[in-house]
Amino acid sequence: MLSYRHAYHAGNHADVLKHLVLVAIARHLGQKPAPFWIVDTHAGAGRYALESEHARKLGEWREGIGRLWSLPDLPAPLADYVELVRKLNPDGQLRHYPGSPWLARELLREGDRLRLFEMHSTDLRLLQECFSGAGRAVSVSGGDGFAGLKAILPPPPRRGLVLMDPSYETRADYAAVPRALQDSLKRFATGTYAVWYPLLAKPEARQLPERLKGAGAAEWLNVTLEVRAPTRDGFGMHGSGMFVINPPWTLEKALHETLPSLAGLLAQGDGARWNLESQSA
Repeated sequence: MLSYRHAYHAGNHADVLKHLVLVAIARHLGQKPAPFWIVDTHAGAGRYALESEHARKLGEWREGIGRLWSLPDLPAPLADYVELVRKLNPDGQLRHYPGSPWLARELLREGDRLRLFEMHSTDLRLLQECFSGAGRAVSVSGGDGFAGLKAILPPPPRRGLVLMDPSYETRADYAAVPRALQDSLKRFATGTYAVWYPLLAKPEARQLPERLKGAGAAEWLNVTLEVRAPTRDGFGMHGSGMFVINPPWTLEKALHETLPSLAGLLAQGDGARWNLESQSA
């Protein structure tokens, strides 16, 4: 039985990092005329009401997108992401937050495609409602996104981004992600893969970045954003990371320009910091 609902965490610091990277990659893909696909293996509900009971229970968005909402003169990649969030809030009041699927759909052009997978029955229904009028550009499927990759990779245009962001609610996710990466790279070696992961004290979380580096890719970029130091008891998520295989050549520079400001803006105490490492072929 799946219990994780992203609505509790929508718009938090981890979403800011994940969606900053997603937007930057999709923008780069859109610079060439050839079509591309975006595949989201764990799509969630598509968009979230920040005044809902779920979002108000933890209020994590206040320490994430809420801190950026009214700020002028943000670094260009960060300003681009915030402006897309504004499109979902045309009256200027931050009441809704876009999930990865909504942001991805905004960045598609004619001929591009978005493939979405979601296992949670409630979120699947909401996701279908979110894109009910999207036509052929968006396909929504219920079930395991990792299994779904086997049927759709490589995408017909041979250009694309695969976003993997499971909840890591169970230990099995930590093994499934590297396994899915290895299998997907055999099918679509030139694709861009972006994997979100939490920074937690548990051993499987600490070991995951090294397992991702060992997935077999020649080129990768690993970015982490910590908003506070880990607690002494090891409880809670103190930051998150994005591991990108075959990153656009523009991504590392954009993150170097953005992360120093972002770490300061989202800091929740001592220990806030960022790190960026990469490997090239």
